[in-house]
Amino acid sequence: MMPRLALCTLMLVSVGLAFPSRADKVLGDITIPRKGGESPNVTPEAVFPHWKHRLYFKCTACHEGLFQMKAGADNITMDALRNGKYCAVCHNGKTAFQVGFEYCDVCHVAPNGRSGK
Repeated sequence: MMPRLALCTLMLVSVGLAFPSRADKVLGDITIPRKGGESPNVTPEAVFPHWKHRLYFKCTACHEGLFQMKAGADNITMDALRNGKYCAVCHNGKTAFQVGFEYCDVCHVAPNGRSGK
């Protein structure tokens, strides 16, 4: 019989694989609001799938180095990402998909679940 922890981990990974690669808003996700005068009709706000990242990484992989522990405490902007900060430390095209125009709909998800494109 499989130990309880191994069974729970297997179930969580299975659930994670069943979801599409696009970030759909689910419980535990963090919404990163748009800043400035940008129209929300052009590109929706970004959704960070925190639960999905927690399946693979410990809290210390990101907190307190890349991000503060409180949602909304960091000034995450596309300019910062293009400069290799925050998400782009890993999302650099080597560790994970690169932050860029070709992947907008992975993070930017409209309330109806459709990409902003």
